[in-house]
Order: sequence, then structure tokens, then C-alpha cells
Amino acid sequence: MVLAQARIETSLLLRNGEQLLLTLIIPLVLLLLLAGTDLVDVSGAESTQVATAVAGVLTVAVMSSAFTGLAIATGFERRYGVLRRLAVTPLPRSALLLGKAIAVLVIEAVQLLLIVGVGLLLGWSGSASWPGVVLLVLVGTAAFAGLGMLMAGTIRAEATLAAANLIYVLLLVAGASVVPAERYPQAVQPLLHALPSGALGEGLRSVIVDVGALPWGNLAVLLLWAVVGIGLAARFFRWE
Repeated sequence: MVLAQARIETSLLLRNGEQLLLTLIIPLVLLLLLAGTDLVDVSGAESTQVATAVAGVLTVAVMSSAFTGLAIATGFERRYGVLRRLAVTPLPRSALLLGKAIAVLVIEAVQLLLIVGVGLLLGWSGSASWPGVVLLVLVGTAAFAGLGMLMAGTIRAEATLAAANLIYVLLLVAGASVVPAERYPQAVQPLLHALPSGALGEGLRSVIVDVGALPWGNLAVLLLWAVVGIGLAARFFRWE
């Protein structure tokens, strides 16, 4: 049941032009734009520009799939009664949620392959602490998905559409997702590190650009957001 639902969810996501624009096209365009600029590179070394861009765009990819895309799709499924109808079928609610989770991970895997592939074409060596990348992406996905489901299950679909896109843009521009926290005023840097976007972005830059050890502080922040988001979603999500 879970795998069948995951196939359906993945197919629906891939057929939706707006979702493809959000999850695939925008991150790739952003990578092409950022790879040739020092906006995202605090070291000033040309060799790290593409690596820094890859780390930031991976963060944007997780946000677009696990938060914005999931929140909007689920919100409108709830709005049109799809979730209510599924709730009375033999499909358990847990299977529905697992199916959505697997679909998000499939889309993220496609994003990861495309972003890494384009990064290599742009001159990135591909060196990274890949177990750290995978772990950060998984925990970051859980954090953003919990927040997305919380939003989709508690407010109207139209409000979810507006709020999810607004938060996405704000985190993209001012959440240390693409631009390192060091580029922002020092007074706001602690706040940026406490945001899920900042924690994921800084963590990925640590394991991709610096190829360093797993950033436990960033991982702890993401775990906290995941526990809080998923916990609140489980408590307050309304299926209709």
C-alpha cells in the first residue's frame, strides 16, 4: 500500500508543471546564476564558488520539495476533500503519510543528481563528505516536511499557498540558505543559525565546501525543528 501510494504521489508531483518549476527548474537556474559570482563565497577563492553554490542550492531544493511543494499540494488535497475520501478507504493514514514522504525523497534524489551533475559540469571537483550530506538532507527534509504538514493541516489552502511561497522567498533571500551567514550583519547571525534554512545551509557548506566533519550543532538544530514540527503536525493536523 505504501509503495503504491508513493508511486501515485510521485507521479502527481512530476505531472504538475508548477511543482516542476519550483522543485527542479528554479534550483538549477539559481545554481547557474550563483556559480560565477562571489556572492555566496566568503573565501574569495574561485575554486570554491561552485561548491558553495551547490551547497546553497541543495538547501533550496530541500526547502522547495519538503516544505513549499508538500505544503501547497497537501493543503489543496485537504481543501478539495481528497484527504477526507482517502481517510475512509482501506489505506491507513500512516501509509498515506509514508507515501508522501517517499515521494518527497524520490524528488529530492532527482534534484540531488541534477544539481551535482550541473555542478560537475561547471567545474566542481565533486569532493564532499557524502555521508554527512545525506544525513543533513534527510534530517532537513524531516524538519521542513513537519513544518509544511503543520501549515497544510491547520490553515486554509489559499492561505497555505500564500504563506508557503512567502516563507520560501524569505528563507531564500534572508535565511542563510544560499548566502552564508557570515555575509549577514553579525547581530543577526545567531538567529540565522537557529533557523532550519540556516542550519541546513551552513551544515551542507561545512561538508561540501570545507569537506569537514559532520557539523553536530547544525544537525541538532535541524533535529529540534523536526521533532517540534512533526509533533505539532501530528497533534493539530485536520484532515478536512
